[in-house]
Amino acid sequence: MHILHSDKHVLHVPGDVMRLGVYRPGRDLPERVDVLREAALAAGHRQVPANQHGLAPIAAVHSPEYLDFLAVAHAEWSRLEGASPNVFANIFPVRDMVGGYPTSIVGRAGYHMHDQLAPIGPGTYEAAVASANLAADAAHRVLAGEPVVYALCRPSGHHAYRDMGGGATYLNNAAIAAQYFRRKVQRVALIDVDVHHGNGTQGIFYHRSDVLFVSLHRDPTDYHPYFVGHGHERGAGEGLGYNLNLPLAAGADDTAYLQALDQACRRIERFVPDALVVSLGLDAHAEDPSMGLGVSHDGFRRIGERLGALNLPTALIQEGGYNIATIGRSLGEFLAGFVARHAVPPGPDAG
Repeated sequence: MHILHSDKHVLHVPGDVMRLGVYRPGRDLPERVDVLREAALAAGHRQVPANQHGLAPIAAVHSPEYLDFLAVAHAEWSRLEGASPNVFANIFPVRDMVGGYPTSIVGRAGYHMHDQLAPIGPGTYEAAVASANLAADAAHRVLAGEPVVYALCRPSGHHAYRDMGGGATYLNNAAIAAQYFRRKVQRVALIDVDVHHGNGTQGIFYHRSDVLFVSLHRDPTDYHPYFVGHGHERGAGEGLGYNLNLPLAAGADDTAYLQALDQACRRIERFVPDALVVSLGLDAHAEDPSMGLGVSHDGFRRIGERLGALNLPTALIQEGGYNIATIGRSLGEFLAGFVARHAVPPGPDAG
């Protein structure tokens, strides 16, 4: 399996984020990438340079207005007298009461960020673009014949909507990979196994029937992202029936998780997709600081086995996972399980 990695992830230094009314150190540390890369290499997979795809795959998912905001936000914010080192939204639109689009970066920050967990620093935009490029290249390589590719994305992406960031994410890497697949295939399944619901991904595809979105996550009635990710959310319009949320109780163990995963995989099989995107969060582990679910290392191997058994051309897109002591082993177990059961042969153009 090829691993895609970018050194530009270190340009994103989130610093403190707002949690429980207090500014605390963010969990998305650059060291996460080093641990995950070393674990994948130790498992026998090979890092290769990513091809560059420009902004087109990103612009196919995110609005030009939002991309312009991300590109200029830190520079404009830094010109404000007394501004914090990183961009933090301090005013948010009231639902159903948006009468216009602000010109001030203060207003634009509130318009385009849905929480205070995703500060924008001087290198955030460049790092996010590089991360999104890895996702696009993973899909590109799979379309060219590689059976599965792992994109080691940082920043993560699944909380980013078409025109909003949040939850430590800015550009929706998994959605970008899914949309890239749609260049050549008709139907794409996207499954999110991060402990948090992929609210941004759901928002992007909620009205579409060409991308099936399935998410397993801690029940959001008392957990981030709180407002989205409930079981009754099934899609809308043309997308009705193409969205499946499987919220799990706090601390759900391997048995409960794998039962829900069986249901998720049955739905994917009924969809008969041409390709699969996995939002690969590792923060469902019992010892992750996210404290949401109770999945073990063996559980991650079995998750990998079940998804590998779908036998679909697959792009694995890294999302969360914040315990430096556990994420490497969790990734290694997942990849071992996936490869053991994945029977899609490489195409003629695979490297």
